[in-house]
Amino acid sequence: MYDPTVARLTYRALLGRRRALILGALPLLLIVISVAVRALSGVDDQTAADVLGGFALATMVPIIGVIAGTGAIGPEIDDGSVVYLLSKPIKRSTIIYTKLIVAIAVTMVFSAVPTLIAGFVLNGNGQQVAVAYTVAALVASIAYAALFLLLGTVSRHAVVFGLVYALVWEALFGSLVPGARTLSVQQWSLAVAQKVSGGELITSDVGLTTATVLLATVTVLATWYAGQKLRSLTLAGEE
Repeated sequence: MYDPTVARLTYRALLGRRRALILGALPLLLIVISVAVRALSGVDDQTAADVLGGFALATMVPIIGVIAGTGAIGPEIDDGSVVYLLSKPIKRSTIIYTKLIVAIAVTMVFSAVPTLIAGFVLNGNGQQVAVAYTVAALVASIAYAALFLLLGTVSRHAVVFGLVYALVWEALFGSLVPGARTLSVQQWSLAVAQKVSGGELITSDVGLTTATVLLATVTVLATWYAGQKLRSLTLAGEE
């Protein structure tokens, strides 16, 4: 289910100089904002929750998920280099699972780690805010990586569609529109964060059980369908 060669090629593609700079931009901005907010307003738990929830979880995590998820396979399909992998005696499901693991790892590193750092900068983890949002970022990274990996297999404009989803649905509707919140990865991960914090600073429109089921379902279905799309691509190439 995991191939080291596929993983190495995927890491190399995702962490090339240009893409690494893009991946590192938002985490750096989050930390800069956190330092500025701490310097201007001091330690405030509500402010910390607002920054981590409004910027880190609602904007940074899904965008990094887009870059890592679509970048794990989309460019290879677009330029035809995926044929190299498909010509090897590697199961198509193994290719997808390996790329998913890499995409999840990259998304977690570039989203959860800076979220934790920013949380400690903002309020020193008062009321478990930093840890709660870090856990939420970790959980969301898995679902986002699977969703955007799937998007990379079905569309040549995966990055564009992914950014629209991340910025419009997750950052805007997922934060502001009540009905849309229940279908938002952000809200599902907030349910986990709410459980971790145990306080009233972090809330979610979705219950923990429902959120857990939805996160698992979306991840499994997106991974399965990505595998099916890769198989159909192989069959089309062989025909």
